[in-house]
Amino acid sequence: MTRVYFVRHAEPNYENHDDLLRELTPKGMEDRKLVTAFLADKCIDVVLSSPYKRAVDTVADFAEKNGLSIETIDDFRERKVGSGWIEDFKEFSRSQWSDFSYKLAEGECIKEVQDRNIAALNTVLEKHNGKNIVVGSHGTALSTIINYYDNSFGYGDFEKIRFLMPWIVEFVFDDDKKCVEINKFDLK
Repeated sequence: MTRVYFVRHAEPNYENHDDLLRELTPKGMEDRKLVTAFLADKCIDVVLSSPYKRAVDTVADFAEKNGLSIETIDDFRERKVGSGWIEDFKEFSRSQWSDFSYKLAEGECIKEVQDRNIAALNTVLEKHNGKNIVVGSHGTALSTIINYYDNSFGYGDFEKIRFLMPWIVEFVFDDDKKCVEINKFDLK
């Protein structure tokens, strides 16, 4: 069995509109200790992350305390919304979840995010078969992965977790790399 723990980042500083460099708030930095505590007994072999600062920083406390390095994988990054900041994010998200091909200029649709995240996950499953893996992730990226294995997960579910940070979802894969179990953990 391979276990992959996707860790949705802790609370980010929304005043920083640079998606790549958006840091965690002081509360987010404190909340990442919840991630460390949750993962403490999971016998983690590998720590991976989206390259985005908030995702890396959320798993960094655990990695440092356990002497593990963090490998960033670009294809685990969050969706690119477009060229500017979205004021009505709720309506934008609803549009994307109702039409997986909907996107703004210079942005990505849900299908594109899902395809690249699943391709990255498949590569990780091939490379680290039988291991326990942590992946620093994001709300939309992680939601598309859940949806891939459980297509009943949709916009309503995404809305429920929209402000749930950090959040962990465990995917269990058998030796044939088939997802056999999904477990969701609210750390608060």
